[in-house]
Amino acid sequence: MADFDDLICYPYHVHEYLQLQEQESHNNQQSATLPRNFGRGSSSSEKQLDAKTLRRLAQNREAARKSRLRKKAYVQQLESSRIKLAQLEQDLQRTRSQGFFVGGCAAAFGNISSGAAMFDMEYSRWLEDDHRHLSELRTRLHAHLSDTDLQTIVDGYISHYDKIFRLKEAAAKSDVLHLITGMWMTPVERCFVWIGDFRPSELIKMLVSQLDPLTEHQVMGICNLQHSSQQAEEALTLGLEQLYHSLMDSIAGGPVIHEMQQMAVALSKLANLEGFLHQADNLRQQILHQLPRILTVRQTARCFLVIGEYNQRLRALSSLWASHGPPEVLITDDQSCQTTDLQMVMVQQSQNHFSNF
Repeated sequence: MADFDDLICYPYHVHEYLQLQEQESHNNQQSATLPRNFGRGSSSSEKQLDAKTLRRLAQNREAARKSRLRKKAYVQQLESSRIKLAQLEQDLQRTRSQGFFVGGCAAAFGNISSGAAMFDMEYSRWLEDDHRHLSELRTRLHAHLSDTDLQTIVDGYISHYDKIFRLKEAAAKSDVLHLITGMWMTPVERCFVWIGDFRPSELIKMLVSQLDPLTEHQVMGICNLQHSSQQAEEALTLGLEQLYHSLMDSIAGGPVIHEMQQMAVALSKLANLEGFLHQADNLRQQILHQLPRILTVRQTARCFLVIGEYNQRLRALSSLWASHGPPEVLITDDQSCQTTDLQMVMVQQSQNHFSNF
């Protein structure tokens, strides 16, 4: 018979279960006093009823079992999420105690949103993976592997870059301003930022000089890629400028009495920045996926190695700037004299320019 514990989640069958127990008890009493062949006609209907009830109870037991399994899986998922959240909170607390984030934004402004802080921590982990990928790519490239083995490394590096774009897409929903202004980068990297990251056409221009020799077909393909990238960049830049002008008009125009309405309109326009960041990241991602279709496997590996090392140098330059202070500390005496002479010439030219007015 059915286990009564299985029926706790299904109370509307308890009455039926009790009736079944009473019926079975009554049948057992009758079977002890009546002949075996007594009442065969009525017995068949009772057996049908019993079979139907038992089938229903079996279904209830199965549903209860599945419900317990779902509940157990849900509890395990909650526990796993709780542990992960606790780890993230510890990382956040440790980073705050150090007084800075990867891009230096916390040190500069003292406080950032939780979404931005979460992205900065994920980006920090991504940089650690990037260093590992670069070391592996550099080692395998100099080891003269076969194209098949090298292709596996290249595919892994492309997937590595796809991950940062997914992280940015998720983070933009909570704090798009943190991403689009490049506050997650180092100060030197922010000098070259375009809508939240590198400008694809400039990246292609840098790579061309590093990938010689190229065939005529490859040169043509890269030139077409750079041209199409510049067109898309110009369209996005123009659209972004129009959004900024519209945002400025929304804030500046209208009477003061409608200030709350102005802010509501401005916020709705500011939310459009997420779309611009998404399109710019799509363009960057497409460029990284298009280059391997133009270049050979070994050239593609060299291409990603150049990109990774270039970004590492930008971050290293930013660290040198922060740790050594003004640039004159880093240059030699001869260079210092040349710099001073150049500054004097520029000052003299500036004075002559203003004396003409």
